Amino acid sequence: MSMPMSLERRGGKLPLRRRPLAMAAVATARLLATQPPGRIRSVLTWLRRGATPAGYQQALAARDAVTAVSMVCRGARGCVPRSVATALVCRASGVWPTWYVGVRRVGPFAAHAWVEADGVMVGEHELAGYFRPLIAVPPEGATVSGATVS
Repeated sequence: MSMPMSLERRGGKLPLRRRPLAMAAVATARLLATQPPGRIRSVLTWLRRGATPAGYQQALAARDAVTAVSMVCRGARGCVPRSVATALVCRASGVWPTWYVGVRRVGPFAAHAWVEADGVMVGEHELAGYFRPLIAVPPEGATVSGATVS
């Protein structure tokens, strides 16, 4: 069995007017993804201030914009920049999804980063509960169980 090298491009072409925001978010996310998890969490915690919780469709549109402009974020190993960029695009719209980093509940060991909105993983193929959250950055005032929350 082979593993796909990139995620499918969802949502068709991104309108030209939306590309600069998505590209800026991806560039920022790629820089931030090189930092330790604690620093990423601190930066995202600061950025979420004043945002309202994102709805699933808002977060999915942000994720689609990110994957439309970046092969790295569509790649199998692009989960950190993809999730961070998705959160940044959401934040530019005044909303914030819950950003997570976690690990598989069953072997082999693998870490993953993703966003959730309305309690659902956005754009992921895994079933709910497949990953054990370790770090979460939810919207201000929201609670998350089972993860270190900022």
